[in-house]
Amino acid sequence: MEDLIAELRTLLNGGGAHVSFKEATSGIPFKMLGEAPHGLPYSIWQLVEHIRIAQWDMLEFSRDAGHTSPEWPKGYWPSESAPSDEPAWLRTLEKIGDDLEAFMTLLETEDLYKPFPYGNGQNILREALQIADHNAYHIAEIVMIRRLLGIWK
Repeated sequence: MEDLIAELRTLLNGGGAHVSFKEATSGIPFKMLGEAPHGLPYSIWQLVEHIRIAQWDMLEFSRDAGHTSPEWPKGYWPSESAPSDEPAWLRTLEKIGDDLEAFMTLLETEDLYKPFPYGNGQNILREALQIADHNAYHIAEIVMIRRLLGIWK
């Protein structure tokens, strides 16, 4: 079990074949966070905020039977294309890291396979894989936008 948890931690942190969230979001000029190049539907800010909202929702669903998810899809996407200011950007990045760490605690303290007493048979393992898959998908979009904007290595 320890090996599986270690692999899940690596996966959730962007290890192996994936760019990490931290790597994908570091060094972005603030003024470019709201850019949506070539008619793309989302900016980097909107993708990062979407990651925050969705990851928070999966975390809360995993630890609170009374949690109510946002309305889909509207509640999962910010309407603004850019953060209001740099502190808002930094708070979002910090919240994503804090929520991910809180989820990691669940990985280490809960039975990975035991279905939640609510929901439709979900468990911690399923939620971990869903967070990793969802984040990797949108992290790749962030990298693509950065390439289109000429701000990727």
